[in-house]
Amino acid sequence: MTDPDLGSDITQLLIQATGGNRDAVDALLPLVYGELRRVAGGYLSRERKEHTLQPTALVHEVYLRVIDQSRVEWQSRAHFMAVAATLMRRILVDHARSHGTEKRGKDVERVPIEEGLLASAARSSEVLAVDEALKTLAEMDPVKSRVVELRFFGGLSIEETAEVMGTSVATVNRQWRTARAWLHGQIRGGQ
Repeated sequence: MTDPDLGSDITQLLIQATGGNRDAVDALLPLVYGELRRVAGGYLSRERKEHTLQPTALVHEVYLRVIDQSRVEWQSRAHFMAVAATLMRRILVDHARSHGTEKRGKDVERVPIEEGLLASAARSSEVLAVDEALKTLAEMDPVKSRVVELRFFGGLSIEETAEVMGTSVATVNRQWRTARAWLHGQIRGGQ
C-alpha cells in the first residue's frame, strides 16, 4: 500500500486533472508511473521475445486512457489503479487477439491461477485464457470477477482491492480464493 499522504495527493491531482488542469496531469505521472511500470513489466516479463508491446508503451497507453476518463469521480489512488487495471486488461487482450493467438492458447503451457501468476500473466495465450474464463465468471458472479481483475490484471493487494470495492479484507480474501480455484478448474479443463 502507498503512503496515505501520497494517496491523498494523487487523489487531489486526479480530481484536478479531470477538471482540465494540465499542470495536475503533468504532476500526476511521476507519482503513478513507477507503480504502473512495475505492473506492466510483470505482465510482459515472460512474454515471447518477439513481442512488440513494451512495458513503457503499455504504461503510456494506459495512462493516456485513464487521464482521458472525464466522467470518473476519483475516490483514491487505489480507484485509479483499478481503472488502470481494467484498461490494461483490455489493451493486453486486444493486443493478444490482434497478433493471431488462438483462443485458449492451443499447444501452450497452462499456468495455475495463484499468487505467483501476477508475474507471468502476460503471455498472450494465458491472457486470453484468463480473459475468457473471467468473462464466464463475470456472468455468474460479477463481484468475484472484479476481485480477479483487480488482483490479476491490476496487481492490487488484497487490502487495496478491499478499499476499491468498499468491502472487508476477509471478504476479498474469501472471494479471491474461491475465484482462483474456479478459474484454475476452468483453464485446466480447457486443455
